[in-house]
Amino acid sequence: MARIANGRVAVVTGADRGLGQALSAGLLEQGWRVFAGQYMPDWPELSALAATYPQTLTCVPLDVADMDTVQAAAQTVRAAAGQVDLLINNAGVGSPTSPRDLRQAQDYAEMHRLYDVNALGPIRMVEAFLPLMDSSPLKRLCFVSSEAGSVGRARRTSWYGYCMSKAALNMAVKIMFNHLHPEGYTFRVYHPGWVRSYMSGKKNLEATLEPEDAARYALAYFLQDEGVDEDVLALRDWEGKPWEW
Repeated sequence: MARIANGRVAVVTGADRGLGQALSAGLLEQGWRVFAGQYMPDWPELSALAATYPQTLTCVPLDVADMDTVQAAAQTVRAAAGQVDLLINNAGVGSPTSPRDLRQAQDYAEMHRLYDVNALGPIRMVEAFLPLMDSSPLKRLCFVSSEAGSVGRARRTSWYGYCMSKAALNMAVKIMFNHLHPEGYTFRVYHPGWVRSYMSGKKNLEATLEPEDAARYALAYFLQDEGVDEDVLALRDWEGKPWEW
């Protein structure tokens, strides 16, 4: 499997911990310069990683639900690197109030929050960073989606906010693909599996994949350069299998 050459510039959202932090670490190990979106500056893992890679990792304050911080992050990256080759839209949230069926009162304010981060956040990021990616020979946009966003394989009877936010993300990426693929942009939409993440506020120890393992599978797909039909937008999982939209 061919790999993209080292030394290029990547931006990773939601890099404080879990999958985002592991994705950043994996890129750094492969020689990338990484700008890591930092939402929780008091969380120690990302700062510790920055101390290990002081020349190639820059922590950037970033809340994907706040366009001001997104634009400020783009300005920071522009001043420091001038160009972005790889944008990984990883930031996402879940909620303990999300898994409610229709015989329970829905938490609509929380559902709006999930939509704002999971669906609208990546749109904000792509909008702000496109001018930095237009000159890249790679132009790769990556999106961490979920099986929860697959309409064709939906079996759940609850989780409205989370599932709808991921389905909306998938549609947003399809519209981006229609617009940007003719301009040379390449796309990866990814279901990482059941990761031991912090999406609900604490680490999910019931899940099957540690973030480091999930990141290794993800980067193998995100950085794959040969053997991918770039003319077809696909949602794939950690085993490389396609999922219905």
